[in-house]
Amino acid sequence: MNIQSTIITSLFTISILLSGCGTQSSSDSTDTDSHSHHAENGDLQEETASTTILPAFLEKKDKAIKTIYAEAGQHKRLLENMPCYCGCGESAGHLNNYDCFVFENKKNGQVVWDDHGTRCGVCLQIAADSIAMENEGITVKEIRQAIDKKYADGYADPTPTPMPK
Repeated sequence: MNIQSTIITSLFTISILLSGCGTQSSSDSTDTDSHSHHAENGDLQEETASTTILPAFLEKKDKAIKTIYAEAGQHKRLLENMPCYCGCGESAGHLNNYDCFVFENKKNGQVVWDDHGTRCGVCLQIAADSIAMENEGITVKEIRQAIDKKYADGYADPTPTPMPK
């Protein structure tokens, strides 16, 4: 099964697992590693050597969540152009959907992952939909318009993500 099919198939699972963003910290995550810490908003952040190495806080998570995290790490440019509609702009200071998964990309290639997306069906859905559409050949601007339309009603205000050119 290709990655696009895996993402699309996983969306149903995600919708059952998560109904929105939680504010609680992940109870099955560990921060005993010296490269892990909790942000002020309670999100667990963990550093790895690159986007190809997923954080330990995903070990006990559903395969669908791991798949979306792996793909999110590889789709920085795309997801930085997508807003998130879960309220994380206010609650966590996120600027775009990529921030729900990655806190920082360091100059040396290391990545500081954020576990916010593990507790948020909206974050996961936006990333999965965006990546699937890009894999279908849809432009970044068209994907953004589709995401904005889908989440226009009944969701939190979007992150302050500029419209792609």
